[in-house]
Parts: sequence; structure tokens; C-alpha cells
Amino acid sequence: MNTATKHTLSLGGLFVTLAGAVLFSTKAIFVKLAFGQVRVDAVTLLAARMVFALPFYLVAAFLLSRQKDNVRFTVREWVYVSAIGILGYYLSSLFDFIGLQYISAGLERLILFLYPSFAVFINAFYFKQRISGIQKTALLLTYLGIGIAYFGELSVDANNPDFYFGSLMVLLCAATYSVYLVGSGRIIPRVGANKFTAYAMLAATVGVLGHFLVVNAGKGVALSPDIWQYGVLLAVFSTVLPSFMLSQGLKSIGSNNVAVISGIGPVSTIVQAHFVLGEKIFFTQVLGTLIVIVGVLLIGWKREVPLTEPKPGPV
Repeated sequence: MNTATKHTLSLGGLFVTLAGAVLFSTKAIFVKLAFGQVRVDAVTLLAARMVFALPFYLVAAFLLSRQKDNVRFTVREWVYVSAIGILGYYLSSLFDFIGLQYISAGLERLILFLYPSFAVFINAFYFKQRISGIQKTALLLTYLGIGIAYFGELSVDANNPDFYFGSLMVLLCAATYSVYLVGSGRIIPRVGANKFTAYAMLAATVGVLGHFLVVNAGKGVALSPDIWQYGVLLAVFSTVLPSFMLSQGLKSIGSNNVAVISGIGPVSTIVQAHFVLGEKIFFTQVLGTLIVIVGVLLIGWKREVPLTEPKPGPV
């Protein structure tokens, strides 16, 4: 392959990865718009999202299972993948949607960016992976940045009685998503990232829809067209499309470059929240965001298993 071809592929990979990272960041915007414009609870909105994402992952699972290099799951792996999908992605999404009812989209994305640090702690305590010096520095920067942005926003949102509860929900989202991330790293090398993603997301969908049916048991549920509209937007533009875009980006430009470009996520969310939702941008938020991005990039620096895999991004 000549240099020109490599350059073309790199530009294409950079563009696809950037677009995928921006699309992932629209999730919080769509959720906040839905809560503001439609009478809907977190479980119902999440169910609407997963209903429209379901066909894409069903097709992906079917096609991947028919490939010649397909690796069949063992019974233990079926249980493992299902548990990760339900306990990781389903729970993290639920906590995230609940939290977004009470805090700003910009702060949600920042708190959510704690998930790489939680993954480092899990690997250190449960799998005895040493935390390097550069990762310790990164962890310090990450929590410093979150602290600066958090207390800055607290001064702006001091009259919100549910501010701490919303923050806690998103923090739980980051923690449970880190379990999904670490767990996926244990099985992806054997079965492949795309197959793991498809089946884990199908399991998460079962969890979400089961929760929805239990909550609404015996009730006549009629969802408005607006709820279905937001479900489509969340499923297609904030879940399916960006997950496949980042997968393509990984193949084209590599995990390190994808990790760097994905750092645009919090910035994109803050900018969109300002222009679409009318959220204020203040100095401590910007400063904290920049520090967090630097910390997250350092956490993933030269890791053997990249933080960014070809699977859905943070909820």
C-alpha cells in the first residue's frame, strides 16, 4: 500500500471517528430535550431507545454468527456476556437517564468520564494489574478536573434540591459501565469485539424491556409519537451509528488515535448543551473539562487493551 492510500484512509478514519464521538455526545442532549418536552420517565425513554436499536443488533448478531471465523460461545460465555450486558450496560444506562433528570448535560458527561479511572481500579484490585506512575498522575488530574467543574456548577445550581442525587446516579452509571468495560476485555480477545457488542446489547435490551413491562404491568401503556421520535433519535444517532463509526475508526487509525479523538465528547456535549438547551458555559466548567480530558488520555496511554473498543460508548 502506498503512502497516498494510507493518507486517504487516515483522513477517512479521522473523520468517521470524530463524527462518531460527536454523535455519542448527543445522547445527553436528546434525553434532556425529551424530559423537557414530553411527560416521560427514565425507564420508558430508555425502553423506547432500545426498541429501535434492537433490530440493528439482531441483524449484526445474525450476520456475525454466520461468518467463517465465527467463534461459538460456550455455555459459560453465554452467561458471562448476558450478565455483563444486563448488569453493565442496562444498569449504567438506567442510572444515566435517571441522573439526567436532575443535572446538566455538561456535568453528566464529565462525571461519566470517570469510568476509565474506575476500570483502572477494578483491574488493579481484582486482577492485580499494576497502576503505573503515569496512570496515577492521570487519576489525580481526572479527579481534580471533576472537582473543579463540579463545585463550579454547584455554585450555579445551588437551588436544585436533587443535584446531589442526580450526580450520584451518573456516578453509579460510570461505575457500572466500567464493569462492562473490564468484563468485555476478558472475552473480546476470544470472540471478537463486534460479536460481543451485538449479544451484550441484546441482553441489555432484554433487561430494559423486562424492567419496563414489570413497571407497567396491568397498565394500558400508550406512548405518544414524541416519545417514539426521541427513541429513534437516541437509538440511531446516539447508539447504533456512532458504535459502528468508532468500530470503523479503530480499524482505520488505531485505538490510540480513537482514544484521543473521543476526548472531544465532553466538549461537544457542553457546546451542544449551551446552544440547544441554553445551559451556561462557565470558566470552572471549561477548566475542569480540559483537565479531565488530559487525565483520561493519560490513563489510556500505551495500554495493552485500549479503553476504546468497537462497542457502544458510555451509555
